[in-house]
Amino acid sequence: MDRLHVMGVFVAVGEEQSFAGGARRLGMSPPAVTRAIATLEERLGVRLLDRSTRHVRVTEAGQRYLDDARRIIAEVDEADEAAAGSNAAPRGHLSVTAPVLFGRQYITPGIVEYLRRYPGMEVSAMFVDRVTNMMEEGIDVAVRIGELPDSSLRAVTVGQVRRVICASPAYLAEHGTPSSPEALAQHVIVMSSGSSTPPDWRFANAGRSQSLRFKPRLVVNSNDAAIEAVRRGFGITRLLSYQAEALLASGELTLLLEQYATPGVPVSIVHRDSRQGSARIRSFVDLMAGRLRAEPILVPSA
Repeated sequence: MDRLHVMGVFVAVGEEQSFAGGARRLGMSPPAVTRAIATLEERLGVRLLDRSTRHVRVTEAGQRYLDDARRIIAEVDEADEAAAGSNAAPRGHLSVTAPVLFGRQYITPGIVEYLRRYPGMEVSAMFVDRVTNMMEEGIDVAVRIGELPDSSLRAVTVGQVRRVICASPAYLAEHGTPSSPEALAQHVIVMSSGSSTPPDWRFANAGRSQSLRFKPRLVVNSNDAAIEAVRRGFGITRLLSYQAEALLASGELTLLLEQYATPGVPVSIVHRDSRQGSARIRSFVDLMAGRLRAEPILVPSA
């Protein structure tokens, strides 16, 4: 069996954490996938996957092999694309990630347009409110909101969103409207955080940056949940402007402390670097960058 094909089978099973899932993804029968993995492990002389009745987990050796296999397959794809010429339509698979709400509202329509434009492409989209490890998780393109750390990844900045403080009219009618950042300490605070330590809220106050930390009554791990709690009249929360846009327009939420707003937060499309560049990645980044720069909710970067 072709070694590159077997690598692809292992990558599919490792990413799906399932022989059946890998088989569905590749259009193969589960027994054929099982045989391919058994042949690979026998040739290498090492166990790559731990099997149980419900799950398949990648071993430590398997994780190293998975990372290498992803890189090798990507480089072979890029070599094929370079040989076919820059005018060849992209073909193959692309994995994309973005924050949940942003992915649903702005990235999914772009993916649909991309797939219609390029019939030879397939896309896997993972929308999560955390920063993914692109190499370990096999991600080709990520949409990131916030300052980017230095890395070997390439980034295209497409605009900015703002941080906004919001509450429902019902909450404000009952508890009053805070007139300053410090006054928020007297209110019910709802936070969305992936950390056990509540993040500081930053404000621009009289030309200087002010950082305050509040004790939340409610901490949730998804922006959707924070929005729903505040929409129901429970407390004040901080959101990104695109998350609150529809509810502010409908009057279900009210914007607070606008005069203390901080500078915008950059929105970037991040992708891995490569020697030749990839038609799959390049075509997707170009399409998505054009779409996002045309979105009214994204303010052009300074």
